[in-house]
Amino acid sequence: MILFTSSTTLICCALPIFLVSLGLGAVSASLFSSMPFLVVLAKYKAWMFVGSAVVLGFSAWLLFRPGRACPVDPEVAEQCEIVHRWNTRIFWVAIGIWIVGAVAAFLALPLYQWIDGGQ
Repeated sequence: MILFTSSTTLICCALPIFLVSLGLGAVSASLFSSMPFLVVLAKYKAWMFVGSAVVLGFSAWLLFRPGRACPVDPEVAEQCEIVHRWNTRIFWVAIGIWIVGAVAAFLALPLYQWIDGGQ
């Protein structure tokens, strides 16, 4: 779930900006025309980022909450620790994806204009 929510932020906002910056604006336009749901995602990007941040926050609480413990049975406890390690890795990947999407959606254009205006 956390990878899905953070990936949608990347697809709606970072991918089109990346394509346009590479000079592939026509690819970005055809992507938006062939998948109209991307227009809706881009229109409500602020709400989408807030919603995905809430999901990521809830996931962080589930992963790192106080009192989280694995079962006493050694075999099950070992499996629990393995699953917890993987969940933590996936969580940090999702956080990274979310940050890339947020920077592309909200900071890329102002930074570009600031840098371009300074020259």
